Order: sequence, then structure tokens, then C-alpha cells
Amino acid sequence: MTQVKKMSVAQLTMLTVVNMLGSGIVLLPTKLAEVGAISILSWLVTATGSLALAYAFAQCGMLSRKSGGMGGYAEYAFGRSGNYLVNYTYGTSLLIANVAIAITAVGYITELFGMHLSPLGVGLMTIALLWVTTIANFGGAGVTGKIGGVTVWGVILPVVGVSTFGWFWFSPSTYAAAWNPHGLSIFEAASSSVAITLWAFLGLESACANADAVENPEKNVPIAVLGGTIGAAVIYILSTNVMAGIVSNPELAASTAPFGLVFAQMFTPLVGQIIMGLMVLACIGSLLGWQFTIAQVFKSSADTGYFLPIFAKVNKAGTPIVAMMILLAAQTGLALLTISPDLTKQFDTLTNLAVVTNIVPYILSMAALMTILKVSEVPPKKAMLVTVVSWVASAFSYLALYSSGTEALMLGGTATIIGFTLYGFVSTRMLRLDKERAAKGQPA
Repeated sequence: MTQVKKMSVAQLTMLTVVNMLGSGIVLLPTKLAEVGAISILSWLVTATGSLALAYAFAQCGMLSRKSGGMGGYAEYAFGRSGNYLVNYTYGTSLLIANVAIAITAVGYITELFGMHLSPLGVGLMTIALLWVTTIANFGGAGVTGKIGGVTVWGVILPVVGVSTFGWFWFSPSTYAAAWNPHGLSIFEAASSSVAITLWAFLGLESACANADAVENPEKNVPIAVLGGTIGAAVIYILSTNVMAGIVSNPELAASTAPFGLVFAQMFTPLVGQIIMGLMVLACIGSLLGWQFTIAQVFKSSADTGYFLPIFAKVNKAGTPIVAMMILLAAQTGLALLTISPDLTKQFDTLTNLAVVTNIVPYILSMAALMTILKVSEVPPKKAMLVTVVSWVASAFSYLALYSSGTEALMLGGTATIIGFTLYGFVSTRMLRLDKERAAKGQPA
């Protein structure tokens, strides 16, 4: 039998970095400029918290014997209701995040073509992008995956490029003027942007999904996840801070296409337009992939009984079109409900809400890790180290919730509570599935 060649730790580390360097950073320089260059403190806090989360998730992935990723981890401590809640809040987070990605693309499109849209016009253009990228997925994931694998470089190349070569245009005086324009305290500066910087790291837990494809996973998965998170953090911190020293703070804070603005300043307006075009393609490619992914998340949860059966229906190509249309209707409503006179404010509202709902699975997984360690009979010394790291990750998660603001906490909390009501509709179905499995001699 031919042995399948597995990835090295270096390859898995690079894959982890690429997975994180997606469309999440495209509007971040603008949001951080609203705080000032002192927001580097938020980056340091987020990088530390993300490392703790990454290490804890790596341990969960190596020790857990339940399928379903974070849902499986949560089930150790919270049972099936915990598994369901993770699936529900994670799916809700993706639904919201995709609207934020569409808003990002619209911001760059308006700058690229010199368009001046009303708030309603921005909302309608966002909805149009969501519809186009959803319908494009009706034929299956084959083409979508290939497109996403190419277009992601439209973000990676400019971000890595400005991190590396932007220092030739860096002005210490411009950076100093941008340091703390609003006179924030150290705590305010460190906590004010934690939610928005965590947005760039969302998905770090997915790196553990490749454990079966790497050599010596017990050793190499934690190395790759930590190395990838550190690599992404370095690139994020370098790129956003060098940009703060190239373009004045007021200009950067007012831009809806910060990377295009910076490259136009470094080179020529034409280069800036090319960068904007690349990032538009990257956002659309990312949106294509995520619109398919979110439908698959809801479908797989429906298959296991956690969501309503309607989400599991597929066409001849295996595509869950009904789920896609239901989710698209929800996204359309969300895009209309969050319309704002300021595009970046709408982006801010959506990303904070996405972070709040995504943190629920993080907190449940960290809480369950102690049970996973006990069930797996991990030696006490190592178990204590992993437990302490999970506490750090949990503390960071709560800080991110605080940083998200009262509106995001209220809306995210409401969305989470609605999930408990929806659980009532599927719990009886799960009992029926248990009986069917028992009749066939299968485990529940």
C-alpha cells in the first residue's frame, strides 16, 4: 500500500498563517487609526490571548475523541446542549462575518471607482454581493475552492509587502503624531481595540483540523499553531504600524480603502488602484468560500440533529441550496438593519457582533478543557500547565467581550439566548435519532 506523504511542521505552519491572513485585515488600519498608533497595545494583548487560545485548541484537538471540533470539545463538560450551542453561535458568527466581508469589498469598490453611495446604496450593494456570491455556489464547491486559493493572495501580497518594504516610506514624525490623538489611558488603549484585532485572528482554531495530515501531530500541531499565530501577529503588527507612519492619522481614519491609500502614497495612484482591485477580488473570493462554508456548517449540524432538517436538504450537486437561501435572507435583513451613514461604523458594528458570538464557543471549549484533560488522564504537571493557559485564554475572551461594547454584547447575548429557544425544536428530534441508533446497535 502506498503511504500518503504528510505535511511537515513548516508546511502546516505556513498553512496556518495563510488561513489567518484573509480579508479580516483589509479595513483594520482604518479602525485602528480611530484609536491611534497606541492601538499596538491592543495587538500585543490580542497576540498573547490568541497564542493562549491556539495552544489550548491544539491540546483539545490532540486529546478529544469526539467529532465536531469545538462542539465536540464543549460536549465533554456541557453535554449535547453545549455541542449545540457551539454550533449555533459559531454558525451565527459566520453569518454575521460574511456581511462584514461584503461591506469591506464595497468600501474598496467605492474608492476604486470613485463612487459616492448613500447609506442605502451601500446597503443594497452589500446585499447584491451577498446574493451573487451565494448563487455562484449553487453548482458546488469545486470552482469556489480554487478561486479562493488564488484570490487570497490579493490580500497576502499587499499586507506582507507593506510590512516588508513600507519602512522605506516610514516617517517617525507622522507616527508620533498618530500615537495617541485622543489622550487615552494605558488601559483604554490596550482594551479599546481588542475586539477588532481579535477579528483578524478568528479562525485560529481551524488550524487544528489538519492534525491527521501532518507528521508526528502530538508534537507538530502545537508548534504549527503557535508558530502560525506568532507569524500572523508579527505581520499584522508590522503592517498596521508602518501604515500609521506613512499616511497621516486623519487620512487613514477616514479611508474606506486604507491599503490602496498607503500604496498610492508609497508609489503612484495607479499602484494604489491596482492594490484596491486585488483586495476587492480577495474579498469576493473569500466571500465565495465562506458563503459555501456557512451553508455546510448548518447542513452538517442538521445531519447530526442539532439544527432543523430543512438545512440538510441538498440538490443533485450536493449543495444545500435551501440552507443557502435561508441564510441569505438573514444576511439581507442584517445588512439592512445595520445601515449606517458611515460605512466603517457599519463594519465596526458587524465585526463586534461577530466577535461576541464567536467567543461563546471559545469560552465553552476552554471550560471543557479541564474535563478533557481528566478524561484523557494527562499527567498532573502537564495538565496544570494546559489548565493555566486555558484560564489565560478565557480571561482574554472576557476582555474581548468587554471591548466589543454594550450594543454588541446586548445583541450577541440576545442572539445566543434565542438559540436556547431554537434548541427546543431540535431536542425531540435528537431523542428520536438516539432511539433509531440504539435500535441499530450504534452508539448515541
